[in-house]
Amino acid sequence: MAEEMLLRGGWTNAGKVVRIGDTVRRPQCPTSAATHAVLDHLERVGFPGAPRFLGVDDSGREVLSFIVGEAAIAPFAEHVLTDDALVSVAELLRAYHEAMASFDPAGHAWPPAVPPAFRDGTISHNDPNLDNVIFSKGRAVALVDFDLAGPGSAVWDVACAARLWAPLRHPRDTPEQLHEQSLARLRIFVDAYGLPERDRARVADAVLHAHEWCYAIVRSAVADGHETFGRIWHDGGREHAERTGRWIAAHREQMRAALDTAAGEQAGECDAAAIPSDSRLGGRGGTGTRYSRG
Repeated sequence: MAEEMLLRGGWTNAGKVVRIGDTVRRPQCPTSAATHAVLDHLERVGFPGAPRFLGVDDSGREVLSFIVGEAAIAPFAEHVLTDDALVSVAELLRAYHEAMASFDPAGHAWPPAVPPAFRDGTISHNDPNLDNVIFSKGRAVALVDFDLAGPGSAVWDVACAARLWAPLRHPRDTPEQLHEQSLARLRIFVDAYGLPERDRARVADAVLHAHEWCYAIVRSAVADGHETFGRIWHDGGREHAERTGRWIAAHREQMRAALDTAAGEQAGECDAAAIPSDSRLGGRGGTGTRYSRG
């Protein structure tokens, strides 16, 4: 057997995901059967932007096809934070949802459910973090890590992705080259996805719910003794999450205005206007914090 090569990326399985030849080996979880059903469906309908499920190895790990390209991992390649890359992520997400339209979710045990208001039968990815997107030649070509995929909606997944890719957070936690661009990039993402007008108005609310949903999972993992999540959470992650939640709550009206097709051209960018100064927030300073899950 070829030598195992550790793959960098997410936190849940940090240090446990390896490449062997043209395959990737990952630990399974209690809902892996549902994940495998999703991947099998994507293969059947010919969706190229996801790994293929190849089985389980002798160590009990799931075996997936390796996707050629580069994951969006810090320090980011120059192209990852461009508007063109942002558009390609939105287009990839839309293509994924279209591929999943014929999937029957009945009979599967799914990961933690998204709020009922944001479930319409669509199987959303639910974790379109930067390190779960593979790029090739400057464009997003594939999604990976479907462990949290489950019943949701396009609105929910768009909110999850925009929250991370715009990104929608306090400027101190935003890459320097994206300062004062959060609301503009939110609109670029939603426009590129092609979300209908009736759903655009719901994105701002979905963003806050998505942030809370994500960190409920993180807090649960910390409480269960997850080493990586615990280390990050206690090393400034908790303060970052709380600061991001305040920013999102304070900017919901600005997000709605940015996505209003009638008034969007007049929507101003005011990333920090409604947030107290850092001296009143507490926590440590620094720009471009790696805590990229929001």
